[in-house]
Amino acid sequence: MQAPGTDHAFAGSIPELYDTLLVPLIFEPYVVDMAERAVACTPAALLEVAAGTGAVTRALAKALPHTTEIVATDLNQPMLDRAAAVGTPRPVTWQQADAQQLPFDDHRFDVVVCQFGAMFFPDRPRAFAEARRVLRPGGTLLFNVWDRIEDNAFAHVVTLTLARLFPHNPPRFLARTPHGHHDRAAMEADLRRGGFNAPITSDTVIAHSRARTAREPAVAYCQGTPLRGELEALGPTALSDATDACTDALAAHFGPGPVEGKIQAIVFSVTA
Repeated sequence: MQAPGTDHAFAGSIPELYDTLLVPLIFEPYVVDMAERAVACTPAALLEVAAGTGAVTRALAKALPHTTEIVATDLNQPMLDRAAAVGTPRPVTWQQADAQQLPFDDHRFDVVVCQFGAMFFPDRPRAFAEARRVLRPGGTLLFNVWDRIEDNAFAHVVTLTLARLFPHNPPRFLARTPHGHHDRAAMEADLRRGGFNAPITSDTVIAHSRARTAREPAVAYCQGTPLRGELEALGPTALSDATDACTDALAAHFGPGPVEGKIQAIVFSVTA
């Protein structure tokens, strides 16, 4: 099994596949939700951490007034390169940055947004402490995480399929990292350790993944996430074998296409 320390590696062909397949498959409903929550805060300056390929950034750039400063950061420069290449409806600032050591002055932003990034922080209380540091008093941290894998249909089928295909070394990236941090009490405890003392709200948001064929989610998960590295480490044909096996399993479960499956996430909000 690939070491969990490599679960944050989004490079090579992953950024493009992530943006073209995974974003429309599972992220778009939550892009809309997160943008609406951020807009409701009426920020003059907003920071996005773990911006990835810029799905939320594009929505924010469209929905927020042109006078609102938007700074979008990510640890992985290849993801930001993809985001910048796709572009936004108006100029934003793209900047490589570690969420655990933000290169910004204290009290710089009214809102800090993070979509599906908190699961990847090695030291989550430290990242939350940094978010609190750069927030102005009364500013808001908004972030979401995936709920348990059993409530996310495509990811669950992919993980079960890979466990059958590689029984002696099952790839567990999806269950371990994206879907491995859904404990609300643990997340709230990390926020408290990060210095947030205000009431914390958490909302369950249910949506649906849709794709034209079963092949699309198979490629998206196997080749457009760090699961790819875990599979490639299992042998020269493991990636293609896994993609084919997941295509067959998804088609058997949801039909050959179009396919639809439940997705579920938790959205947290807290003020500084």
